[in-house]
Amino acid sequence: MSEPGHNGHPVGPVSARDGAPPAHANGHKPVARPAPAVSDRPGDVWDRRVASGLAFLRRRLTGQYEVDEFGFDPELTDQLFHPVLRRLYRDWFRTEVSGLEHLPTDGPGLVVANHSGTVALDALILSTAVHDSHPARRYLRLLGADLVFRMPVVSELARKSGGTVACNPDAERLLNRGELVGVFPEGFKGIGKLYSERYKLQRFGRGGFVSAALRTGTPIVPVAIVGAEETYPMLADVKPLARLLKLPYFPVTPTFPWLGPLGMVPLPSKWLIEFCPPIPTDQLTDQADDPLVVFNLADQVRETIQQTLHRLLERRPDPFGP
Repeated sequence: MSEPGHNGHPVGPVSARDGAPPAHANGHKPVARPAPAVSDRPGDVWDRRVASGLAFLRRRLTGQYEVDEFGFDPELTDQLFHPVLRRLYRDWFRTEVSGLEHLPTDGPGLVVANHSGTVALDALILSTAVHDSHPARRYLRLLGADLVFRMPVVSELARKSGGTVACNPDAERLLNRGELVGVFPEGFKGIGKLYSERYKLQRFGRGGFVSAALRTGTPIVPVAIVGAEETYPMLADVKPLARLLKLPYFPVTPTFPWLGPLGMVPLPSKWLIEFCPPIPTDQLTDQADDPLVVFNLADQVRETIQQTLHRLLERRPDPFGP
């Protein structure tokens, strides 16, 4: 059935019985012309954006939004956090992601990545990559250090975006709920190392993330991130200042503190993120408390990430290339 045109008549080929001439004098049939596309008026897009923004503000002011038991606010994450991070992820860092087929489509998964870059941008970019690139647009629930949740504003933002304290009870609760959980076992040792030590994985701690995976039978997905090391290259660590400010380190980079607030702008390095094949744990659930099993599995994850980093660095010879 033909769609009506602007004048109410059908649009499309017209037959002789509809009253149209059967053919032109040259024997060719009339050419049907498609209806002109109806496009938005210039102000329509902005009208919709304004209406959507006002509706969002109304829900925030009236409390008509939902958060889970950890404080995660999906609407705020989608409307505020991800759009900002997406600019860094796509345009500034030109991030390329591979191996997404190794992430579970549904159900739990423990995503374990290397940590670097002086400021923990890699965690935020990884969560954006998972949400934007995964077919199911899943959220990555990040586990953060205690310091993050002792800082008034940062703590609230971390909770709202889905983060929680890096401890086994919280990790296991999230995994039992079928969430994707992101962990960075190097912690401050990773992001606080000097540029001369770039892409050399630090110690993975006591393997608490492995215990959480074993107790819940969750597959572990190692992830290698190349690019974060060059965003804020740490040339020195002023330890007296770090102790005075009760920080794990006080960085000196090519731009900070020399340029003041401008020194916090990350350098536009080229990022590569690769998700490695998952390591199953469902056959080892009864060995979650065996230190040897935990150590061996943590070492396997660490070695997988380190080897993948070497391979990705060969693919990206220029840290600031296209």
